[in-house]
Amino acid sequence: MKRHLFALGMFASLLHAPGWAHGPAPHGAKPPKAKIDPAPVQTAFGRSGDADKVTRTITIDMTDDLHFLPEAIEVRRGETIRIVAVNRGAAMHEIVLGTTRELADHAELMKKHPAMEHDEPFMAHVPPGGRGEIVWQFDQPGTFRFACLIPGHTWNELSEGMVGTIVVKPENPL
Repeated sequence: MKRHLFALGMFASLLHAPGWAHGPAPHGAKPPKAKIDPAPVQTAFGRSGDADKVTRTITIDMTDDLHFLPEAIEVRRGETIRIVAVNRGAAMHEIVLGTTRELADHAELMKKHPAMEHDEPFMAHVPPGGRGEIVWQFDQPGTFRFACLIPGHTWNELSEGMVGTIVVKPENPL
């Protein structure tokens, strides 16, 4: 009898598993993923930021004439910035933060694997007419870059095309 009750319980739990249950979601729909804030990602150009500590928002437009507007931004060391990337074009675009070398290496990888997925906190893949966000703390001083690394959108070692500059200045003096 215990085996039958166990089997019946297992069968009932399967009926309530995602994709089996009848409810507002269509058959085969995946349940929403719980949002878990991962540990900050540290890089040579800063670290993933805490959305609650954003000090300002910078909007960067992406266009099909293969430019970012603005092409340069300036931040203070320690600032946490929300970068809102707005795709004003009809083609897919992306914005990826990094050093010139890292972006050039990633661009070469994109040529070999143009459909690769992007889920790093310093990247936003933005469909036509869409918006993407990056929350980033610029905790390293220096000059860094942002680029659209979709094949054909940048060229010449990231000196032309969809490339921009980020200057991280020292903290404000006391």
